[in-house]
Amino acid sequence: MSAKRATWDSNRIELMTCCFHAGLSCSQIAGEIGVTRNAVIGKLHRLGLTRPSDITAAQVEQRRAARHARARPQRNWRPKCSRLSMAAQHEMLKAAFPEPQTPAEDIPILNGRGCTLLELGQRQCRWPISSPGATDFCFCGNEPVKGLSYCPGHARIAYRQPGRRRSSVSCKASGLLTTPVDPPPAGT
Repeated sequence: MSAKRATWDSNRIELMTCCFHAGLSCSQIAGEIGVTRNAVIGKLHRLGLTRPSDITAAQVEQRRAARHARARPQRNWRPKCSRLSMAAQHEMLKAAFPEPQTPAEDIPILNGRGCTLLELGQRQCRWPISSPGATDFCFCGNEPVKGLSYCPGHARIAYRQPGRRRSSVSCKASGLLTTPVDPPPAGT
């Protein structure tokens, strides 16, 4: 082994025990002998040398009882950021889209204001147009519904009732699909 090891000859052990009984710390003993602090701690442990404890078991129990008896301040739990509950979101959607609702396919989606991510402002629809990485990729950019991230047309698509599907024909007409949707080949 190439690692340096502390050789504990009788002179070193005697010097270490004298320093220990004199009240020196393990770091000070290590500096005197010329070994690491951990080597001193390990050797003291193997020799069974321990310092007498200044604290008795009764004192430990007293401190523990006092710590538990101390009144702790009541902590009021708060979420880190305020989020709208599902009920509040539903109310906002109902206010944005009053009853007789037109189908999502019938709401016009104006794609004339397409903007890049860097141009996208706080009060613009964040609906992605095309596929990320495509040359014509952008975001809708229209005026969003208050409290939502999307314009009325895209909000209807994003927050629709489960079970409703958008047909590929209406997706093509609105400009959401750039590649045609072909049925799978027969016989596979």
